[in-house]
Amino acid sequence: MKKRINVGLVGVGRLGKMYAEFLAYRVPQARVVAMADLIPERAATAAETYEVGKWYDNHHDLNHDPDVEAVIVTATTVNHKEIIIDAAAAGKAVFSEKPLTLSLPDARDVKRAVDQAGIFFQMGFQRRFDKGFAAARRKIVEGVVGIPVVFRGSARDPYRPSLEYLKPENSGGQILDMAIHDIDIARWYMGEIVSVYAVGTVLAYPEIREVNDTDNVVMVLRFESGALGEIDISRNGVYGYDIRAEVLGSKGTVQAGYLRETPILVMTEQGVTHDVVPYFPERFGEAYVAQLNDFLANLCAGVEPMLKLDDGIKALQVATAATHSLHHDCIVKVMDF
Repeated sequence: MKKRINVGLVGVGRLGKMYAEFLAYRVPQARVVAMADLIPERAATAAETYEVGKWYDNHHDLNHDPDVEAVIVTATTVNHKEIIIDAAAAGKAVFSEKPLTLSLPDARDVKRAVDQAGIFFQMGFQRRFDKGFAAARRKIVEGVVGIPVVFRGSARDPYRPSLEYLKPENSGGQILDMAIHDIDIARWYMGEIVSVYAVGTVLAYPEIREVNDTDNVVMVLRFESGALGEIDISRNGVYGYDIRAEVLGSKGTVQAGYLRETPILVMTEQGVTHDVVPYFPERFGEAYVAQLNDFLANLCAGVEPMLKLDDGIKALQVATAATHSLHHDCIVKVMDF
């Protein structure tokens, strides 16, 4: 039987509650021994729901709990730096949800702390664990579509989050919040991104102007290989949660992603219809579970993870460059950030 790892979960908000359920029921190597959240009632409720013996109202006590071997960070991004550095100082293995932090200086501080402590660290980008996205990557690596020439990524959320969440000091802005996944997949499929040009504005939700964010953005990429790319992100995909990626190669094209959740079409005289994926928990639930299982398997075996801290930094670097481009209407070299 594989060794079970004593896990502490930091942050039990919307995403953290999903992780709590996954860890409790679908990640056999995990034994959740503690939970923490800045809102004590939330931590207490989650601990009671999933029969976890200890809960804290701060990350420090969880990180320094002698029973905790690995810390999973699903707290608000603005708190990632402090949580990870504290966990590293306590000698704990760490898994962190995306994005790594809200700024590159903070991300580099995290890297220094993790490297100095020598802890095991795995970055969370669950799309790499989705069966379709992973299968498309294999086709690219195997040369099925020839030389990758153009990348296209598209991400459309079915509705906007709260205005409080959308404040750039909380979310990092639309590019950092939404496109960080598409940027990671672009790098995974095509290699490093050397320049980016982004345009965006408020088109669907006038109230977003109040918090100085956008609801639609289009980015043009140039890769180190010379290949080209495009990423478009939208808050107003009102028909459903629509996430796709495509690579055009010299010998063909591979596409990843789907919109129809159930494999059924209804055909009547009124038209042909099918259902859609509601939102990210339904679309990527299996991928979230797979990446958590992968984290603990890698930790137990001492295997280097596919997703490293540097992947979090490089995706953040591109997103930061794209955000600068958005605000200054110029092509930006990624290496300048």
